[in-house]
Amino acid sequence: MRSYSPSALRRTLVEKTLLRMSAALRAQLFLCLISLLSGTGLTRYIEDNEASDGLYSLISSAQKRESEDFVFRRPLRCLDMLATEGYFTFVASRPQLACAAFIIAEPSEVISMELSDVSIDCSAGDFIKIFDGWVLKGEKFPSSNDHPLLPHERYTDYCSSAASTLSGRSSQNVAMIFFRIHSPDSGFTLAVKKVHNPFPCNIMSQSPEGSFTMVMPHQRRNCSFSIIYPVEIRLTDLSLGDAKSNEISPLRQTWPGCSGSGDYVELLGGNGVDTSKMFPVADLCFSLTGLAQMKIGCDNSVVRLVSSGNYINRVTFQYRLLDQNEIPKTRENGLENFCSVE
Repeated sequence: MRSYSPSALRRTLVEKTLLRMSAALRAQLFLCLISLLSGTGLTRYIEDNEASDGLYSLISSAQKRESEDFVFRRPLRCLDMLATEGYFTFVASRPQLACAAFIIAEPSEVISMELSDVSIDCSAGDFIKIFDGWVLKGEKFPSSNDHPLLPHERYTDYCSSAASTLSGRSSQNVAMIFFRIHSPDSGFTLAVKKVHNPFPCNIMSQSPEGSFTMVMPHQRRNCSFSIIYPVEIRLTDLSLGDAKSNEISPLRQTWPGCSGSGDYVELLGGNGVDTSKMFPVADLCFSLTGLAQMKIGCDNSVVRLVSSGNYINRVTFQYRLLDQNEIPKTRENGLENFCSVE
């Protein structure tokens, strides 16, 4: 089985190709990249049986809708990445025992999914399951601590439903389906539609560069913005609780820091997607207007907003991909290589 080095993939694919692509094609490559990085640990159902040639075939076949009236249709692969609305049909040509499709939308959207024309044999071990979020290397995004549903409530199982169709809607801009089909010519059609979300929470970024504002209006909830790249994050505005804006001061690194305040922002770094297993880089529990920045040399960099529900909290930030020579390797940021960098 071919193995993939995260740093090698970034150098050969991300730096040379990703930043010059259209938004739709960039999303396709990004999804394929993280799927390959997960290897055989993607989930307990996934086997990396198509990854060796899937990357370039997916890039070459990437398409996007040209008008609102155009209905996009294409076959669905055993291991696939979907960033557009449309209809995706899977028909097994042989037993497919470990398949998954990752779906991503814009940060301000959630995903509506519907299964139709389903022809599988649940009694023979076939299944189709919709998951509210992503599973990578055995870790869930969003974390169970940050998602509004219990872990078992995030799965919707076709074989446990009495209806001939199955639908679901994600709580954030990512979702996925798992499926196993034994008999040739069996399959299903998946309809994907994107729906506007006025208060985005728990976002997976499609790009290693950009800017975003997270707002949490009087809700007791934690929201994270995840970037699966080593990046520099610049906080440009932060409004927490009823505190008045303060003059900008150097970003503080405190453990346990602001966790007792109930309303705070923390920056996390790690090599997985579960925020509860990531390393706390810094936290802030005071409002600011100015600029605070941090370089995080990890596979995954996260801005996480924790809200007590008593206030309207808001954080605005920018992020950009670090060049290889910018990735912290010593005690920059006051940390000792908490992320492995090749």
